[in-house]
Amino acid sequence: MKTGKIDKTDDLSGIHLWLVLWKASRAVETQAQRSIARFGMVQSDFGVLEALLHRGPLNAKQLGAKVLLTSGSMTAAVDRLAERGLVRREDDADDRRACIVQLTAAGRRLIERAFAQHRAEMEEALEGFSIDERRELLPLLRRLGRTAEASTEMVEGAQRNSRPSAGRSNNR
Repeated sequence: MKTGKIDKTDDLSGIHLWLVLWKASRAVETQAQRSIARFGMVQSDFGVLEALLHRGPLNAKQLGAKVLLTSGSMTAAVDRLAERGLVRREDDADDRRACIVQLTAAGRRLIERAFAQHRAEMEEALEGFSIDERRELLPLLRRLGRTAEASTEMVEGAQRNSRPSAGRSNNR
């Protein structure tokens, strides 16, 4: 007999799936932030150092694209890390307006330790998922991201196309 309560396991609506994903994401994010904070870093610092560890020296624009930071946020992160002696800037021989960011020896030591610890803690966060479940989940999450990005781009494109152009009056 039904009690009148909504059975959440039957709700496959987009809003419910988003809510479940959001809650799961927040829980994993909280664990990630705690892990990174142990090394005196915020996520953007960790992202910059991790990208440099695994990709090698990059110019600021490439680095910002890798870690999803705007130009201003990228500058602030590199300034913070340079002040701590973890990265250094060098002139880009190919572009006088740009600089190349690279790890210092101290930065390499810190990110190697932090990354190893963070990897272990993220494994703990997913310890309830078998390799097969992870193999299933990964392409679904990637597809969700691509679908959401495409939808956003479509909406933004429609909004740009529906705006009146500058200097043209809609009153005729």
